[in-house]
Amino acid sequence: MLNNLALANILQEYRLPLGDWFASLIDWMRFTFAAQFDAIRSAIDWLIDKSGDLLSFPPFLVVALFVVVLAWFLSGRGVAIFSFVGLLVIYNIGLWGETITTLSLIITATLLALLIGVPLGIVAAKFRPVDIVLRPILDFMQTMPAFVYLIPAVFFFRIGAVPAVFATIIFAMPPAIRLTSLGIRQVPEELVEAGEDFGSNWFQLLFKVQLPQALPTIMAGINQCIMLSLSMVVIAAMIGASGLGSVVLTGISALDVGMGFEGGIAVVVIAIVLDRLTQGRGSSKGYRN
Repeated sequence: MLNNLALANILQEYRLPLGDWFASLIDWMRFTFAAQFDAIRSAIDWLIDKSGDLLSFPPFLVVALFVVVLAWFLSGRGVAIFSFVGLLVIYNIGLWGETITTLSLIITATLLALLIGVPLGIVAAKFRPVDIVLRPILDFMQTMPAFVYLIPAVFFFRIGAVPAVFATIIFAMPPAIRLTSLGIRQVPEELVEAGEDFGSNWFQLLFKVQLPQALPTIMAGINQCIMLSLSMVVIAAMIGASGLGSVVLTGISALDVGMGFEGGIAVVVIAIVLDRLTQGRGSSKGYRN
């Protein structure tokens, strides 16, 4: 019988260099696809700038009233009041600019994640081999610690907002894929057969029967995608992403409890507002009072 020390020595001698293999893969991709990564960086940077300009152009009260009206119609009076009070508190403590920056990062990351995730979810629901291949990949993406995504993102896109958005897309995409696929697969077979009996083709069935029926489940995926994007954008302050995450990170670094608390409160307000808006849209009745 081998003792523990001998077994450890044997395992150490035949240790798989997984970390070295992954580092070599990242280096190879970084040098081989340098032009493609630069193009992606420019495109994402442009989206971040344009979304930030769009959000920062109107005065604070205009943005706040727009959010209140949207919340009133989608989720009811209570959410509308909370949204107005919450945004007013953020503006009062001087974090409106950081909030706009954070929202521009969330919008960019969520938009790109959904543009990739929803079509992949549709394909996975329609073709079982694709679903079989995607499942272990999505499991890997969802269980990998969020901080790990920051390392290759920095190698590919350097420090700043772009690697933050890239890491956020990878981190937030799985729920959109899973719940889109689940929603389409849960559409009653009778509805699909009825559509086929009336002569609907593949696209008509998808856009007139399956997607409308699956909308609540897809909206749940969008909700989760937004929430994960918000959490990752805050973490991504470690690699140079500005916004509320940088406020929280600065408060932690300086042991400034007040600054960290104010940044955290702003994040909580934004998270609750976005959560209620997307939940209200996904439900047939929303959260109306």
